[in-house]
Amino acid sequence: MSATRLLVLGVVRLHGQAHGYLVGSELESWEAGQWAGLRSGSIYHALRQLAKEGLLDTSEVHEWPGRVDYAINDKGEAEFLGLLRSALRVPDRRPELLNAALVLLPALPEEEVIALLKERVRVLEDERAQIMVTAQEGRRPRNVTELFALRAAQAAGEAAWIRDLIGRLERGEEPA
Repeated sequence: MSATRLLVLGVVRLHGQAHGYLVGSELESWEAGQWAGLRSGSIYHALRQLAKEGLLDTSEVHEWPGRVDYAINDKGEAEFLGLLRSALRVPDRRPELLNAALVLLPALPEEEVIALLKERVRVLEDERAQIMVTAQEGRRPRNVTELFALRAAQAAGEAAWIRDLIGRLERGEEPA
């Protein structure tokens, strides 16, 4: 899964119909270039690829030669929701996926978001426990042991932050 794919589908969905410049402007307003590594070329490539895969419908704007508008279709909607749910539920070492999912949270009912995030916490806790078991097996060089410690701390830190987010969502608080 790519954050670009999720974000582009999400922005087109948000606007109902959008052209490349609009998608890029929206993502720029979210500062997605900093946290997702997006560049305008990758946005246009993603739009064309998503249309080629049948996830976006296209229409040419006769008043603007060369401009193509994109609209999400049922297949694209299913892909978007599947990607969003997966990005919330399944921890990934690429932080841009969770970042993308967080900016698109309003696309899902809050109860579903909370359930998906609780599943993510369970997976992170299981991952941390497995890392700790693996770290204690056999003798390893110190640098390898430190790598295991870092991975365990990252899983624990993310789980703690997600639990805090769940608490804020359950209390109906506005995002921090």
